[in-house]
Amino acid sequence: MTMLLISWPLLAADNPLLKLQINGVEGALKRNVLAHLGPMPENDTQRRAWLFDVSNGVQDALQSLGYYHGKLQQQLEQKEDGPWQLTLTITPGDVTRIQWVDIVLDGEIRSDTVVNRWLDQVKIKPGDPLNHGDYESVKGQLATLALSRGYFDGHYTLAEIRINRDLDLAKINLRFDSGKRYHFGKVSFGGHTLKPGFLDKLIPFDANATYSTRRLSALNQELVDTGYFASIKVLPQLDKLSNDQVPVKVELSPKPDHSFQVGLGADIGNSSDSEIDPRVKLIWRTPQINRYGHFQETSIEWSPDRPKVMFTYTIPLSHPLDDQLKLRFGLLWDKYGVTQQYDNATQEFNNTGQLESRKRLIGIGRNKRLGHGWLFNYSLDMLREEYTQSDVTYDPQFLLLGASISKTVRGDASLDPKSGFRQLYSVEYADPALGSDARLSKFEARFKWIDTFFDKHRFVARLDLGMNVVTNNDLAIVPPSLRYFAGGDQSIRGYSYQELGPYREYTNSDGVLSREVIGGRYLAVGSLEYQYYLTPHWRLATFVDAGNAYDNGQMAPIVAVGGGVHWISPLGPIKLDIGFGVHDPDIDYQPWRIHLTMGTEL
Repeated sequence: MTMLLISWPLLAADNPLLKLQINGVEGALKRNVLAHLGPMPENDTQRRAWLFDVSNGVQDALQSLGYYHGKLQQQLEQKEDGPWQLTLTITPGDVTRIQWVDIVLDGEIRSDTVVNRWLDQVKIKPGDPLNHGDYESVKGQLATLALSRGYFDGHYTLAEIRINRDLDLAKINLRFDSGKRYHFGKVSFGGHTLKPGFLDKLIPFDANATYSTRRLSALNQELVDTGYFASIKVLPQLDKLSNDQVPVKVELSPKPDHSFQVGLGADIGNSSDSEIDPRVKLIWRTPQINRYGHFQETSIEWSPDRPKVMFTYTIPLSHPLDDQLKLRFGLLWDKYGVTQQYDNATQEFNNTGQLESRKRLIGIGRNKRLGHGWLFNYSLDMLREEYTQSDVTYDPQFLLLGASISKTVRGDASLDPKSGFRQLYSVEYADPALGSDARLSKFEARFKWIDTFFDKHRFVARLDLGMNVVTNNDLAIVPPSLRYFAGGDQSIRGYSYQELGPYREYTNSDGVLSREVIGGRYLAVGSLEYQYYLTPHWRLATFVDAGNAYDNGQMAPIVAVGGGVHWISPLGPIKLDIGFGVHDPDIDYQPWRIHLTMGTEL
């Protein structure tokens, strides 16, 4: 049975009942003729009906593109033991051209700037060949735009094309009466358990604002951004229009009480650590804890010797999205730089490990959205970090006052935006008078730019800058997490995570000359990446990363180059990149590293 179902269409295609040849027209006109004639017949009855309608179909196809003087000759060759042969010879004649286009607006729509801007961009103009499809398109666009702008009583009082066949000229007349423009009425929310009035703050338009589907889309996006709901329907109730107002009903369905997200990554290569360095990240979210909209996120990240746990509890304040208080608690183990010992036999430094850190963090911060897309944050964090540096153990405590301002602009809402720009500026301050073990001022600026040219050529540029203002005497008690290091898939590829930076030499407790990368006061790292789309879901990439972390008198720029293959999955880009170090004066081997990452770049 399956073989018959598959084979029958193939046999029908191999043995057609009618073969068609069209002479005299090409390009768009020929395609239009074929479209009007429709699919080829598959039995004798269909063939007779198809042949009967050929003349009307050809004339309709010609006239729809402005050819009113077309002539058709048909030649039909009938065979008893094979397909019939139909030859159409078409002489289209002169094309009818548009003499004028008159579009008149009546009603409140006359003063609508959006509609007038659309009117200025209408493509049909005098002198163009008449195309009925273009006429219907313009006619439909105006009606659709009027509905989207709240002119629900709008209608055409005149819509016509007048043809002068003797002069081959056409006059297009459209007159649209919009009537009044409706306004938003009451917005009601159903299907949620949040306190009354909580969601009203998300409405991105004033009471009685003029109707616009764009404003409804903005409300829908605000609800999506809260993360509370699995299903959102924003429905204008056009059947309940009254007093020039449109009520809006929002139907909501809450997300499950808990959700989990898993992220995977890995590094492998020849750098300070030549072993595979896998990374697994689990994020547990509780989208809504109570009727006040509180929610929590717990992230657990595991990699060898670098486990991290961070708990964040968020409390909406004056606005569910634009004003939030965040409470943070974290336990983080990390490794930085590289430690080395000098081998007298080989007269080289050999890697022996890394600078290890164990950090405890308690913090509180407020995130507030400002105008024009800016996000402002200020925070107070208590940090205690234990580490051993140059055989000396430190356990300093810092109370950090911080503030940052950032803005991210995306060209589209996808997980792989074609364009975008992110900028972030931050400052942190610690002082012994406030309970810190050292005085520290920390400044950062980070930028990322994405743009795509000619659909397939995508560029990604990144620049990270940082500076710590601290005395030489206090530098050793500034914990590694507050210093600057470089290396890794978000820094300089070809090197392992945070392995690069200024170093110091010392004699260890065994009397052996040692060297340790301890991080620095300053950071300057930049990257330029070119990506080429092979298909909408696959692309190749090549990149150059450069810069380093450095200290006074220890500026040593590192350059890395490489490339990779990226898959644009439904969950975001999955990138497999390999980087090669080009210049590192302190090592003799060629460093390289494979980086596997997943997630959006903005």
